[in-house]
Amino acid sequence: MTDALSLPDLLIVVFYILMVLGIGVYFTRRGKTREGYFLAGRSIGWLAIGASLFATNISSEHLLGLAGTGSKSGLAVGHFEWLACCIVLLLGWVFTPFYLKSGVFTMPEFLERRYGKSARWYLSVISIVAYVLTKISISLYAGGILLNAVVGWDMYTSAVVIVVVTGLYTVMGGLSAVIYTDLVQMFILIAGSIALTLIGLDRAGGWDAVVAATPPDFWHMFKPMSDPDFPWTGIVFGAPILGIWYWCTDQYIVQRVLSARNLDHAQAGTVFAGFLKILPVFILVLPGMVGYALSNGEVTGDQSFAWMITTLLPSGLKGLVVAGLLAALMSSLSAMFNSTSTLFTIDIYQKLRPEADERETVRMGRLVTVAMVALGLLWIPFIGLLSDERMYVYLQSVQGYISPPIAAVFLFGIFWRRVNGTGAMASLLTGLVLGALRFILEIQHRLDPFDNEVLAFAASVNFLHVAIALFVICSFVLVGVSLATAAPSREQLVNLTFADTDRTKTTQSRMRKVNIGMSVVLVLLLLFLWWMFR
Repeated sequence: MTDALSLPDLLIVVFYILMVLGIGVYFTRRGKTREGYFLAGRSIGWLAIGASLFATNISSEHLLGLAGTGSKSGLAVGHFEWLACCIVLLLGWVFTPFYLKSGVFTMPEFLERRYGKSARWYLSVISIVAYVLTKISISLYAGGILLNAVVGWDMYTSAVVIVVVTGLYTVMGGLSAVIYTDLVQMFILIAGSIALTLIGLDRAGGWDAVVAATPPDFWHMFKPMSDPDFPWTGIVFGAPILGIWYWCTDQYIVQRVLSARNLDHAQAGTVFAGFLKILPVFILVLPGMVGYALSNGEVTGDQSFAWMITTLLPSGLKGLVVAGLLAALMSSLSAMFNSTSTLFTIDIYQKLRPEADERETVRMGRLVTVAMVALGLLWIPFIGLLSDERMYVYLQSVQGYISPPIAAVFLFGIFWRRVNGTGAMASLLTGLVLGALRFILEIQHRLDPFDNEVLAFAASVNFLHVAIALFVICSFVLVGVSLATAAPSREQLVNLTFADTDRTKTTQSRMRKVNIGMSVVLVLLLLFLWWMFR
């Protein structure tokens, strides 16, 4: 198992694993209350929040997909990263004040207060099923590919190590352990990726040499509307819909800002995460392009990132980058374990057993996390089914079909008081049916192409364009049904006010001004980068 690692590399990896387990043990004491275990006592500062948002987001499929897609089509895939910089600001400045004001533990709980019980049940069940069927399988599959290529571990050994270590510190420490482990993992991931990028650029002869050795369109981020992967219309109008769902309404991400000690720290954390999201284009996409240049176009796709590591890195640095790989895998998996535990315990178990006290609730949270670890281990024998690249693509595209109705009900629910629970459920169910229909058509068309032109078009149109259409349809259904039925009650609208802060006016004013100023700087920086690589 360790043949592919030198002794210094192996020691670095072992030290990393022991360190994250130590963090989990340390924060076990914070997980004795419901708020302590699931929301870290609502005491987390901005630095840890921002780092956790970034580390949770950068998962194994990011490492596999960003470098691989960069080696095939250049910087265009980076749109998703830079758009996230703007959308995470929406999380901080638009959504978080409502969430903190309502005092909720979960996103389904917020939907219940705004729309009713049915909306809460829908989002809870959909989220849990999506986490179990996609996030576990994709993380383990992509992680297995990377660790097999880089370290030489077989896919099953890789999966067992990842699941067991991640499960241990998540069960022990709850969200506190997850967030503070993410803080450490952020530094390891960034340091390893920067080292790989700089060494690759040096070996290739510098930036100008890489530009000369790659196709010119690699360096243009805005592609024609007919582009099969990244049409500019899909990027500008469709990607933000997916982004709002992922960054602003998904428990997997939002749980970090719910743990903030106050609104200013939550907003500062999102601003910090926004600056961090600029980096993946240069430390994950660019290495794929460097690999293309170094191999004269022979190394592309999923093998690109692993090829760079095994070919370019010396002993010691290889261990650091392997630790970074494990950091990416474990931070995302731990977030999934913790978020699923929170959703099941708060939104389902407490509904079925409202008399459960804090001790019983925390115990159930830990048991659900253990169950998720067991599910992860049970998934391992089936990981081989994902070796068909098409199945991997299918799972990745699922979010494009489930996100539009959820984004619609959250956006309209916050900004327009007239929409009601009946309209929300009609919109959610409409989106579910249409999204499932597109998913089935896409699979069928790839296996056995349709002769009918209408069906062929419906099955093959870019998924970002599908997301736009679904969002528009679900929005019309939400508005139409709401206007045709009774207005929401006063109780359902009570949380639609911004959270107030609990600090002195001097402290609040100072931190708020810094947050506003840095948000403006981030937006200006993004506009400059888009102009540079237009």
